[in-house]
Amino acid sequence: MSYMQKQGQNTAWRVALMRNLTTELIVKERIELTETRAKELRRHFDKMVTLAKKGDLHSRRQAAAWLRDIDASEKETALQKLFDKIAKKYKDRNGGYTRILKLDNRKGDNAPICIIELV
Repeated sequence: MSYMQKQGQNTAWRVALMRNLTTELIVKERIELTETRAKELRRHFDKMVTLAKKGDLHSRRQAAAWLRDIDASEKETALQKLFDKIAKKYKDRNGGYTRILKLDNRKGDNAPICIIELV
């Protein structure tokens, strides 16, 4: 069991956090956050890319149930970007869709900070 699964917060809070972070990673393709959250986010993002690579209707509905309905740009939503652009980018790759780069610790509470980005 990872640290993120405990973290002293209730389940609804953790699920909402991961849904929001997964959607933001799809939209922005690079996020700065704590190391623990980045490692947990990688699990959820890899599942979304796997669904997008399948590309069928059931996979699209499963991804739509997880992702937030926000616009990646004026012309497309995060779900459309995932299935149209990101799935094509990783069609020949078997996992390892993200890279975690460690930064210095946060000044206030000394938490380890890192950047998670798409490879």
